[in-house]
Amino acid sequence: MHMSDGIIDAPTSALFWAVAIVGIGVAIWRARTELTERTAPMAGLVAAFIFAVQMINFPILPGVSGHLLGGGLAAILVGPYTGALCIAIVLTVQSLLFADGGLTALGANITNMALVGTAVGYAVAVALRRLLVRRGDAGIGVLSFFSAWCATVLAASMFVVEYAIGGDAVTSLHTVAAYMFGTHALIGVGEGIITAFTVVAVGRTRPDLVYLLRSEPDRTRTTGAMSP
Repeated sequence: MHMSDGIIDAPTSALFWAVAIVGIGVAIWRARTELTERTAPMAGLVAAFIFAVQMINFPILPGVSGHLLGGGLAAILVGPYTGALCIAIVLTVQSLLFADGGLTALGANITNMALVGTAVGYAVAVALRRLLVRRGDAGIGVLSFFSAWCATVLAASMFVVEYAIGGDAVTSLHTVAAYMFGTHALIGVGEGIITAFTVVAVGRTRPDLVYLLRSEPDRTRTTGAMSP
């Protein structure tokens, strides 16, 4: 879902650069509450994995490519704030070193994928947590799938909003919306499957490294009750 330069006009790019700077500033401030010395390396692994899967992309519209986003995966594994930072770093490196996504559009790309993607992914995961986590691997897999799918579709929705505010008039808003929703609904299925398998695999071997499971209220109370 990388956006290149020129897809949205300069005022819109500046607006979402400001949104991205504020959002990442908040994430930097809050990420320290999510990470410990034991879990910090997990953030690096998540960033590396997302970087790898995002390099596999395909064109959707002129100047816009589709690919896996990683918002739900990052939020579940390392938390919404740390996850946002991981994806923002990946997007910045891709833009500066690989020309994957425009520099003027970087603020919009960070807003869509790093901020909206992780926020939606985490919100959906938390909403489903009480219902599904106790159902074991199957429940965690379903939770992860829907979290990733919703994060992907909502991130695509933000692109449509940005295009509506200041997009290039060559392609109609209706066409842009149809392509973005249609392709990312399908991309979301693939991303949901990858996220589900990854979270279940990590949770099965090292549940202490999965942020959503570590922060689960009932788990916290149980751990506290079992402590001497």
